[in-house]
Amino acid sequence: MKILIQNGRLLDPASGLDQAGDLAIASGRIVGLGQVGDFHADRVIDAAGLVVAPGLVDLAARLREPGHEHEGMLESELAAAAAGGVTSLVCPPDTDPALDEPGLVEMLKFRARKLSRCRLFPLGALTRGLAGEALTEMAELTEAGCVGFSQAQSPIRDTLTLQRAMQYAASFGYALWLHPRDPWLSGGVAASGAVATRLGLSGEPVAAETIALHTIFELVRVTGARVHLCRLSSAAGVDLLRQAKKEGLPVTADVSINSLHLTDVDIGYFNPSMRLQPPLRQQRDRAALRAALADGTIDALVSDHNPVTADEKNLPFAEASPGATGLELLLSLALRWGKDEGLSLAHSLDAITSRPVKVLGGALGSLAASAGRLVEGGVGDVLVFDPDASGAVTPERLVSQGKHTPFSFDITGFELPGQVRYTLVAGQVAFESLVTEAERAL
Repeated sequence: MKILIQNGRLLDPASGLDQAGDLAIASGRIVGLGQVGDFHADRVIDAAGLVVAPGLVDLAARLREPGHEHEGMLESELAAAAAGGVTSLVCPPDTDPALDEPGLVEMLKFRARKLSRCRLFPLGALTRGLAGEALTEMAELTEAGCVGFSQAQSPIRDTLTLQRAMQYAASFGYALWLHPRDPWLSGGVAASGAVATRLGLSGEPVAAETIALHTIFELVRVTGARVHLCRLSSAAGVDLLRQAKKEGLPVTADVSINSLHLTDVDIGYFNPSMRLQPPLRQQRDRAALRAALADGTIDALVSDHNPVTADEKNLPFAEASPGATGLELLLSLALRWGKDEGLSLAHSLDAITSRPVKVLGGALGSLAASAGRLVEGGVGDVLVFDPDASGAVTPERLVSQGKHTPFSFDITGFELPGQVRYTLVAGQVAFESLVTEAERAL
């Protein structure tokens, strides 16, 4: 199908493009930007007053399939991604069974392609069954479509096993995606500090993150392995990351929308919606994470999408399952962060478009040159959104099967900026928001 998007504000953070114009798509590729000229479209989208940007790239979204379909079906969660403007996402390997066999990876990717809602890039299990012992066949998993290898939230307790994994990965150019959490110090339900003490909740100290980071960085120095650090949560962790990058170590990192906007104070009176992993830390940590994302020390902002059922969430705080829905909020919370920090719209979008693509690098294959960008000849993954519209987050408006988010209107009392109008994946409309004339007038 040939699609022409007219009269929009074309915004590509990677190239600095920011101008009014049109965008033409044919055969799944962008064939015209700015002044399109003679283009006979099958469908014309009027983007007057809207921003036309690259589709979002989310490096952390648990899809819950296979094995946990009651918490989130692949169909519902990819539909949620499209509704949030996400055209590419990375999912961890902690399904049931874990993604430790090529056949499981191929099945997942096949299902995602059939749904045509979002590009799916799985992480393979680093060890068999995520048990932290025997390494998986990384070469076979890479051929099946894995873009890296992870233990998700299951730590490798044996440092020798982790070193061997890094040595093997470095030999073949594979990336490891690691959560920096010491297995012996982690496990608390809240961040150690005055709030956890006052509420009588078990605490997880910052040292759980920093000790793990020291271990990872030492092994990177020895092996040369490329490591992506998942979900930094502390100011001390940011300092260590900054030193490692200054040293030239091949490391990247991300931060979740939850840690970027919330602190342990938001737990309030044991609100289970704030039961998250990693736990929410203090204001100084949030400030350091915000600054690090702005200056590029932290490479990407992620939704950390983790749908949880009502039965698992509506429990006493310490017993509630950690996690929150985030795919549909990634754009809005990136815009809110950018506004709070006084950043340009392009800078805000960069953290959820081209910068995540740089983290993935060559693992994207032929998509690496144009994913997260608006460029002629590039993939037709496009987001059209209204930066001036805002809306309240309510369970009824969420497409995901997971209806719990700490940013729900009944908790925060505020509306989030930015409303997705269209999401296109490979030149096909994956999501379209029905906006009434009355809403347009507002």
